[in-house]
Amino acid sequence: MKILCAVKRVVDYNVKIRVKTDQSGVETSNVKFSMNPFDEIAVEEAVRLKEAGTATEIVVVSVGPTQAQETLRTALAMGADRAILVQTDVTTEPLAVAKVLKALVGKEAPGLVILGKQAIDDDCNQTGQMLAALLGWGQGTFASKVAPAGDAVAVTREIDGGLEVVSLKLPAVVTADLRLNEPRYASLPNIMKAKKKPLETVTPDSLGVDVTPRLKTVKVAEPAKRQAGIKVPDVATLVDKLKTEARVI
Repeated sequence: MKILCAVKRVVDYNVKIRVKTDQSGVETSNVKFSMNPFDEIAVEEAVRLKEAGTATEIVVVSVGPTQAQETLRTALAMGADRAILVQTDVTTEPLAVAKVLKALVGKEAPGLVILGKQAIDDDCNQTGQMLAALLGWGQGTFASKVAPAGDAVAVTREIDGGLEVVSLKLPAVVTADLRLNEPRYASLPNIMKAKKKPLETVTPDSLGVDVTPRLKTVKVAEPAKRQAGIKVPDVATLVDKLKTEARVI
């Protein structure tokens, strides 16, 4: 079975986000980028399935600028076999990415598509669901366990009430949650090997997909700062302030 993994290049989760002075977006100049953490979990799960003999090939895909090659090389160092960069400098939205992935699924014919449940830069949590809808495939979102068996895969999902297990007929789409696994660190030998693994570059136009943004960002602003609290000398003063100064939310 071939597995297709989608990965995204995002601002590293350790970086303190700063808004541009003109409030047009987030400052990205001289900022460290890395693979989206949820996508990293997806790649790790694909590698584990290959190590278990369930998968035969892992193809990683990223939609983004030329710099996204670094993200793909990281996935290759983790154990993926080859990579595809859909190169575009346009800010892509979930629907556009889903359409690109659908086109690649048509070319690659994978038995399973695994991607992170959401990206930490926009937190949309939409691409996996949209891809499943476009393909007409079953989907297992927020996966904390993936267990392929024959022509089906059992996906344990984290829901508000606890855990839910769904059985999906392959091919299917799975989105990874935090507790699915703990991604490995790429070793130096694997990092060197990743440089020689095939990385194909294509464009959205060559796939017949229009990635022109459908949304326009009007303004980006930091959250309002909370006012500092005050200390009171005793409980009586606290109760009095709660009665006289408390506001109904």
